[in-house]
Amino acid sequence: MPKRITPRGLRLMSRRALPALTGVVLAATTLSAQAATGPSGTHTEATPYSYPILLKRLFASVKAHHMVVVAKASASRGAAARGVKIPGNAVIMVFRNDFAVTMLKDSVAAGIEAPIRIYVTANRNGTADITYRTPSAVFAPYHNRALNHLADTLDPIFAAIVRSAAGPHARPSRLS
Repeated sequence: MPKRITPRGLRLMSRRALPALTGVVLAATTLSAQAATGPSGTHTEATPYSYPILLKRLFASVKAHHMVVVAKASASRGAAARGVKIPGNAVIMVFRNDFAVTMLKDSVAAGIEAPIRIYVTANRNGTADITYRTPSAVFAPYHNRALNHLADTLDPIFAAIVRSAAGPHARPSRLS
């Protein structure tokens, strides 16, 4: 037969459970906040440009900074092909072969991180945002000094690409 819980026993259980429950709630809140802003090193610029104009500006900026658009993926285009309309979004993958060769020399495992992604998303008000993770944040988990040096070279290039595409009236809307 199960033991009967007395009011005193219930109070004791509550006192023990409260710190554990508080910890669970705090952990969930932290994870929720990170999911909303993205992983460390994620930068988003709110721009005054429409989605198609921002995409054109990004492609021009990549070229102007001597990098290469390796690929483009767009859920909105894929959905449109199925007759479904969703807000514009595209992941533009950017890198350059000499950087790729250096990266692979420094860490074959880090090859999965290239090309670096830049994400363009349409907003309801007709403007678009541009988001990317700094190369130093992307490569940090590899704990490789040579790779960190490469990331330090790439960070200002990607910042300049995004800054140029976003234009002078862009404002940081989220940083993590």
